[in-house]
Amino acid sequence: MRILTRLIAGVAFAAGLATAQMTAAAAADKLSVHIDGLGPDGRFGDTAAFCPPTDDTAKNVSPAVSWSAGPKGTRSYALLMTDPDVPADFSLINKADTKIPIEAPRVRVFHWVLDDIPATVTSIAGAAESDRLVAGGKPVGPTPHGRRGANVYTTFLAEVKGMAGTYGGYDGPCPPVNDHRVHRYSVRVVALDVATLGLDGAFDGDAVEKAIIGHVLASGEAVASYTLNPENRRNANSN
Repeated sequence: MRILTRLIAGVAFAAGLATAQMTAAAAADKLSVHIDGLGPDGRFGDTAAFCPPTDDTAKNVSPAVSWSAGPKGTRSYALLMTDPDVPADFSLINKADTKIPIEAPRVRVFHWVLDDIPATVTSIAGAAESDRLVAGGKPVGPTPHGRRGANVYTTFLAEVKGMAGTYGGYDGPCPPVNDHRVHRYSVRVVALDVATLGLDGAFDGDAVEKAIIGHVLASGEAVASYTLNPENRRNANSN
């Protein structure tokens, strides 16, 4: 009986140790990501937007972002900012006398694509990726804080005269004015076991997500929100 009791106690101890180790491992695999400059309700200010409601202030200024260091073996980071709330039917966007309901089908797009961030970098200063709206976009390619890929405006504005071009790095929110859903913007950072993903040219967020498979040591995200819908903005200001 004493042997059985000891055996049960040993199994319980081992199970407890394994659980503790799994908990510690899970904690180690989680990055803490922070977006500076958000309002008390977690929303981006108008300066971060690609198309704020007025032109009398700065716009399309990339926010400062920081994150906790990755675990041992981290050789680089990648950063992706996505909006999962874009209406699937682009023909409805900003269409006069049309309201896009909250429950309308949605697709995800990339607003910020950055990979090959050196392992020594755990923050990107405000305005480092964009200090204004540049018609025709910004270059892709290497920067001191990583390699820029192309964001959604590269394709979204491809046929717009005076705006078409390759939009590298960060370009901010521009949710439809007639959309009743407040859009969410996820800034995800992943720690990787490779120094480079080997991507070049105007690669997009999908290419980064495919390339990081099998190389992620840890990840984390911070979520902000933004809206241009006048009703949503009034409600936010009244709270």
